[in-house]
Amino acid sequence: MEINKKLLIYVVEDNKMYNKIISGFLKKTGFEKVKSFLNGEDCIEAVKGGEHPDIVIQDYDLTDITGIDVLQYVKKHSRKSEFIFLTANESMEVGVNSIKYGAYDYIIKDTDLALNKVLNKIDNISKLLRLQKRNRRIMSAMIFVLVILIGIVILTTLHTYFNAFGWQP
Repeated sequence: MEINKKLLIYVVEDNKMYNKIISGFLKKTGFEKVKSFLNGEDCIEAVKGGEHPDIVIQDYDLTDITGIDVLQYVKKHSRKSEFIFLTANESMEVGVNSIKYGAYDYIIKDTDLALNKVLNKIDNISKLLRLQKRNRRIMSAMIFVLVILIGIVILTTLHTYFNAFGWQP
C-alpha cells in the first residue's frame, strides 16, 4: 500500500530553517497538504478555525508554549490527529510524557535519518487511518444487517402471533 499523500500535515517548528527543511522534505516526497507554523499558538488558532490535521509533526521546545500544550489542545478538538514529536530534546521524561499524552512517536533530531524516520511514522499512521476507516465501514454494514435481521424477526413474530389467534391483518 502507498502512503496517503492527501493527508493534512502540520509542521510546528520555531526554527525557521528546520521548519523549511521539514516542510520542503514532505512536499518533495509528494505530500499535497503541508502547513507550517513557527509557533504553537498559530497551530492552535488553525484548529480553532475548524481545521483538523491528520498528522502534526512538531518540536517539543517551542518559543511560546510546549509541544505538550499544543498536543493537548489539538487532541481535545481534533481527536483523530496524530502527533510525531521531532525534537532535539533528548530527555527520557519528556519522551515518555509525550507518548503518555497521546503522541504517536518521539524522534530525536540527532541524525540525517530523522526525516526518514518521520516518513516511516507517517506511513504507519496512514495505514492506521486506512484501517480505522475500513473498520468504520464494516461496523456500519454490520449495524445495517443487524437492523434488517431484527426487523425480520419482529415481522415474523408478529405474523406468527396474529396467525395463532386467527387474526387477519
